[in-house]
Amino acid sequence: METLQKIVSWIPPLLAGSRVTIGLTVLSVSAGVILSLFLALGKMSKYTVLNKICSAYIFFFRGTPLLMQLYFIYYALPMVSPVFIIKTGDQFFDRFIPAFIAFALNSAAYCAEIIRAAIQSIDKGQAEASRALGLSYPQTMRLVVVPQAIRRLIPPVGNEFIMVLKDASLVSMIALIDITKATRNIESSTRSALVYIPAMILYLIITAVFSLIFHKLEKKYSVYE
Repeated sequence: METLQKIVSWIPPLLAGSRVTIGLTVLSVSAGVILSLFLALGKMSKYTVLNKICSAYIFFFRGTPLLMQLYFIYYALPMVSPVFIIKTGDQFFDRFIPAFIAFALNSAAYCAEIIRAAIQSIDKGQAEASRALGLSYPQTMRLVVVPQAIRRLIPPVGNEFIMVLKDASLVSMIALIDITKATRNIESSTRSALVYIPAMILYLIITAVFSLIFHKLEKKYSVYE
């Protein structure tokens, strides 16, 4: 009975941490998807300079650990120049904003490859037909190719979202209180490792909910394939 009471008392701080985990994931993946569209188109561009820049960006963020990127943005950049120092007057946002930037930039690199693959999976004949009808390249991409590619993006973007959701635990390394940091705080104050049980269950619930959402979206839009 005492153990159950302890677990119940741990729920509020864990739920508070889950808001940070979910908020960071939703915001960073959303921003990453928007940025990734430009990166994917840039990598597919015939302009050599643009192609090389976008390819280098994707290679860098896919080729280095997310934790190191987080450390670089949070610790190293402010040492490079005071311009990169984030001071909002609120310790939470001073940590949340660099975490958001790191996760968004990292997610953009992975989503760019997803989008590129989805665009290239569209039959080239549709693009050629659009050009024959007088549509420019930007119009062809915006009106014909990209809308069709979006339907094929849902499963891999859903997987990327779940990966970011779990990787969000890395923000505990900069003292941002997400689920993992809240769990560690509870463990250190109570000397009880049992807190990992409700923490993992909470992760499973959140993952299951978002997996269901993406599954519903995939099922809905697959009707049009």
